Amino acid sequence: MTKLMTSMMVLALSAMVSVANAKATDSIEDRIAPVGAVCVEGTECAAAGKAVAASSGPRSGADVYNTYCTACHGSGAMGAPKTGDKGAWKDRLAKGFNKTLANAINGINLMPAKGTCGDCSDEEIGNAIKYMSN
Repeated sequence: MTKLMTSMMVLALSAMVSVANAKATDSIEDRIAPVGAVCVEGTECAAAGKAVAASSGPRSGADVYNTYCTACHGSGAMGAPKTGDKGAWKDRLAKGFNKTLANAINGINLMPAKGTCGDCSDEEIGNAIKYMSN
């Protein structure tokens, strides 16, 4: 009787482990699944209407600032010139707008390249500088 009970418990435990393993595998497959696909004009994917709409143009300085820049430039964190601080921006812009823009694009001191906006164009970074310095 004890052997029968032990065998049934082992069988039940094996079933539970098998179900848990299947759920873990499904979870892993969900986490590593591709998040998108590249659609090229003329392919079945693009013909199905799944192509992403093109951007309507560069984002405004306010949009870029409010999304990426405000954390540091709103408070002056890590020595960042505060938005609207004419004196701090005057010193930076005295070197020329292109130099200030190059510093923002490449990163300077504690500021990372493009201020963490990896998908911002150079024009959008420039728009953010103009917004912050006015």
